[in-house]
Amino acid sequence: MKIFITRVLPPAGLAMLERAGVQVTQWTERRGLSHDELVAHCQQYDALLLASDNTIDRAFLEQCRHLKVISLLSVGYDKVDIAAANELGIPVTNTPGVLSAATADTAFLLMLASSRKAFFQHKRIIRGEWGFSEPTANLGIALEGKTLGIWGLGSIGYVMAQRCVQAFGMKVIYHNRGRNEAAEKELGAQWVSFEELLAQSDVLSVHTALTPETAGRFNMTAFSQMKPSAIFVNAARGAIHHEGDLIAAIQQGIIWGAGLDVTNPEPMQPDNPLLEMPTVAVLPHIGSATAETRNAMSEMAAQNIIASMKGEPLPNQVTSL
Repeated sequence: MKIFITRVLPPAGLAMLERAGVQVTQWTERRGLSHDELVAHCQQYDALLLASDNTIDRAFLEQCRHLKVISLLSVGYDKVDIAAANELGIPVTNTPGVLSAATADTAFLLMLASSRKAFFQHKRIIRGEWGFSEPTANLGIALEGKTLGIWGLGSIGYVMAQRCVQAFGMKVIYHNRGRNEAAEKELGAQWVSFEELLAQSDVLSVHTALTPETAGRFNMTAFSQMKPSAIFVNAARGAIHHEGDLIAAIQQGIIWGAGLDVTNPEPMQPDNPLLEMPTVAVLPHIGSATAETRNAMSEMAAQNIIASMKGEPLPNQVTSL
């Protein structure tokens, strides 16, 4: 099998592919591939390992219907037309589970950084403003005993809740379509309606998938139902929040601040007002960016490719949104 990889793959996964006899070509240029370039490359290969943010739409799939598998180096698959892939018989796989801890740690970091104005305080040092001290200046807010609200209490949300309970004794509430009995039993998590989640959360952390139902759900209507002291954290997908409304909500004091690992759009422009707000912390989508996690993701993506080559059931096939 010959596969095309849209980025340089972490070494663990690359080694697995090479041991299995897969012929690998990696895109090594420091720029993204256009839609047409990706189509042209994939027409020469049997499989695609997608490690970039290219959109895999129906037009791409129809031109590359010969592909035996599309293996995603991600848990998210919102940029892939799964229905079209199913219709054309092109299996799509992802890498669930292995990035839960790393992504939850990023959300935890952003929550803490926003609560203590950490990024803003760091910039003050760079600007030479670490001088005269005032007991009432640039104060943050404490997290001990506060209420953590989670929208999408799956594997990542569970680790986030676990961290918050262990570190700060936070109360956990959540909203899912279904109940998470393990979180209720082990962490004391309480299911609430979406409206109650907004009204009761001191920190509201988003860990749901991006779907037509979740896109843009956090807009001014939602922010207006939150506490003025609330922190909004999004380490899932940027399109779940409306960025203009988030900017206005913080500027107007409707909510306290935000911690974002994802933005809308990505990448964020350097003149975005959020980057200068004292109570906002923004990272460039690094949720899974540890050596251990990226190697584990690459191994899982490689396993999906190898299973396809051997005609075995795919370990992590995505079949629907």
